Amino acid sequence: MDYEIVHQPDQCLFKTVVEGRTAFAQYRIINGALDIIHTIVPKPLEGQGIAAALVKATYDYALQQGYKPKATCSYAVLWLQRHPEVANA
Repeated sequence: MDYEIVHQPDQCLFKTVVEGRTAFAQYRIINGALDIIHTIVPKPLEGQGIAAALVKATYDYALQQGYKPKATCSYAVLWLQRHPEVANA
């Protein structure tokens, strides 16, 4: 499913609103790397691929900007392990 994902660079996050609930991936930029520090999806929305879409959008942005993808958030760590083409870009 496609989600309307909005980047809010002033808050260092990518977010989407689904069924009136907000899900987001928050990041920080440190030493040339974009580090996803939180991926939050409300319980009623879990299992719909929202977290994956948010993380992908965030890392797509990182690569476009020349940042190395990094992850502190446990979900983003697993996502990078499943997508070595992004992790090693």
